[in-house]
Amino acid sequence: MANLIVRDIDASLVRALKQRAAKYGRSAEAEHRAILASVVRRPGKRPLAQALAAIPNVGRDEDFARVIGVMLIAGGVSLVIKAIA
Repeated sequence: MANLIVRDIDASLVRALKQRAAKYGRSAEAEHRAILASVVRRPGKRPLAQALAAIPNVGRDEDFARVIGVMLIAGGVSLVIKAIA
């Protein structure tokens, strides 16, 4: 295994690391390794185009037209006015 030395760490960060390590029952060194592994090995974010392409087709554009007003007509009947793009 390789060694990594990190210098000039703010004292408050070291205290927070030790507190977090104690919370999980680990040494500060083990906690440091766990944090590094969780961040470095985290899968990267997908590009927006890829995320949008993954959205399933759930209807026609007309199904999602914006409602701009509802008019109540005599007898309790309502008329929905939609904006068509």
